[in-house]
Amino acid sequence: MITLGVLVSGGGTNLQAILDAIASGKLAARVAVVVSNRPGAGGLERAARVGVARVVVDHKACATREAFDAQVVETLRTHGVEWVVLAGFMRIVTPVLLEAYPMRVLNIHPALLPAFPGVDAQRQALEYGVRVTGCTVHFVDTGTDTGPILAQRAVPVLPGDDVDSLRARILVEEHALLTEALGWIAEGRVRVTAGEPGKRATVAVSESRSGL
Repeated sequence: MITLGVLVSGGGTNLQAILDAIASGKLAARVAVVVSNRPGAGGLERAARVGVARVVVDHKACATREAFDAQVVETLRTHGVEWVVLAGFMRIVTPVLLEAYPMRVLNIHPALLPAFPGVDAQRQALEYGVRVTGCTVHFVDTGTDTGPILAQRAVPVLPGDDVDSLRARILVEEHALLTEALGWIAEGRVRVTAGEPGKRATVAVSESRSGL
């Protein structure tokens, strides 16, 4: 079993997918704490409903991004967190967090990276005119959605799609893909190999359980 810390800024539907997968026995994990930079984030209420600790770290009260991340790291460590999941967390993290949890910070992004990084990925896909987009679970590095890819799932762009309809269909796949990828980690099937200087790390998923 792995111990998770989940960072949220909004409604927390990906957090809910994780909590549901744990409750159903599909995911061998425990959410130890949910951290948000926004006091009114819906994800905090989702955590409260199942008795998960929730902590607000107000980014407006922190002088720098690094100071904010230092408080987040302190919170995560206090709760014994092993893996960090960015589930709709709308802040760029700094090396303070990444070095505290090296290659143990995951993000879910609503596009098939490296296509359409950053914000409004669904709008980017529609404006570009692609016929297929999707979602990506990746390890977080210091770039914007540039970390090693763990898993991806394709979603067709349908005639008549707008941002809202495309977002809704991608979100369904995000929920499934994120919990599946976390399951691989919980089973010890994911291995990350550091790259040579100047090159990114590589990720492999084995068919059978093994140590990380």
